[in-house]
Amino acid sequence: MGELRTPRLLLRRWRESDLAPFAAMNADPAVMEHFPSVMTRAESAGLVARIEAAFEEHGFGLWAIEIAATGEFAGFTGLAWARFEAPFTPAVEIGWRLAVAAWGRGYATEAAEAALGYGFGEAGLEQIVSFTATTNVRSQAVMRRIGMSHDARDDFDHPVLPTGHRLRRHVLYRVTAERWAARHGGG
Repeated sequence: MGELRTPRLLLRRWRESDLAPFAAMNADPAVMEHFPSVMTRAESAGLVARIEAAFEEHGFGLWAIEIAATGEFAGFTGLAWARFEAPFTPAVEIGWRLAVAAWGRGYATEAAEAALGYGFGEAGLEQIVSFTATTNVRSQAVMRRIGMSHDARDDFDHPVLPTGHRLRRHVLYRVTAERWAARHGGG
């Protein structure tokens, strides 16, 4: 599975040199505001190992994002199988997480568009979903910019989070291969 390139970004497999900036990103309370907690360095390294295993198993995963002009690690975006039961699973999710220094530059949208193109092209997926806590309005804005639609009837309580947890309620967005193709001149 090759790299994905956009005008400003390189989406690629993970390198050893990504571990330190990834751990720093996952330890930042601003980045992790819509997650249950920040992550330790060991938890971040374990996540990278699981991401790489998913690439081997499925042929896609969460690509490391590198800013092409500088070679700087900016975060990740990509595709992953949802790892819990919900009314919409089994499903492939598109997700992203960027370091604060990369916020507000359109990188999440640019990288997500490339990941969707791969998902509906090379991976042959029929539908891709995305979900986040109801409080995460920045990610919901990215979901809308990449052509995903929301139906409040699909919103759900995340089964991994306990009843009453501030992040338990999640919104669900979707996009189909047909809608993606129509939006990008292929249908």
